[in-house]
Amino acid sequence: MHRILALCAVAAIGFTALAASSPAQASYNLIRWQDTGFCQIWDQSIPTAPYPANYIVIIGSEVPTFGDALVFKDGLLRNGTCSF
Repeated sequence: MHRILALCAVAAIGFTALAASSPAQASYNLIRWQDTGFCQIWDQSIPTAPYPANYIVIIGSEVPTFGDALVFKDGLLRNGTCSF
């Protein structure tokens, strides 16, 4: 029993080290909910789609960082494309 727990611990540490050492390939979309006009930054690395599906993609996955997505969202809030 102790050997199994030790093996699991070593495997968990190994996977964590591997995940931490690999570069993040994040990209972001800016989506707008059709019923409210609220805009949201959506991380493409999340393996599911936003729910419910009543949204449109305003800016696609060419936004590489969350900070860049915030700048786009701020501009869309200022020009009235997005609402609070």
